[in-house]
Amino acid sequence: LLSKTLKLLRQFVKLRYLALDGHFGHNQAVLMTVSNDLHLVSKLRKDSALCELFDGEYGGKGRKTEFGKQLDYENLPQKYWKKANREGEIITNYYQGIFVHRAFGMKLNVVIIERINVQTKKIGTAILFSSDLELGWEKLMEYYSLRFQIEFNFRDAKQHFGLEDFMN
Repeated sequence: LLSKTLKLLRQFVKLRYLALDGHFGHNQAVLMTVSNDLHLVSKLRKDSALCELFDGEYGGKGRKTEFGKQLDYENLPQKYWKKANREGEIITNYYQGIFVHRAFGMKLNVVIIERINVQTKKIGTAILFSSDLELGWEKLMEYYSLRFQIEFNFRDAKQHFGLEDFMN
């Protein structure tokens, strides 16, 4: 279905990214997207086992290892930190890096959004990713948020224009 839709769309617009919700945050979706000459922008589960790239020396035997230390989301390394915002009692930290996941066959460009409520000390984490390793962290977040805007438009169309039976 994606291939046929892209064939029609590419007659009018140049497409580079496909933004899908977190349900499609898996290797098969990445492979489908890359096989259609696109990059995927999606979301991973907040408990995803992401690993840093291995930066040690090659031992000389067997296959070179790709996987370094697994990320600890409660103690993210400062080298990945990009920006912090504070709005009232909420501090939002943004982290970005190239990571690997054992279920994916490639490196991933990952943005981790950490929201901390100063009063309650609760921490929320969202993990966005792209197969495009060159995509900037702000653009990655913007593309994923545009996907959300489409969802809002469908909701409004169903609610205000009597399209209750409309499904996507």
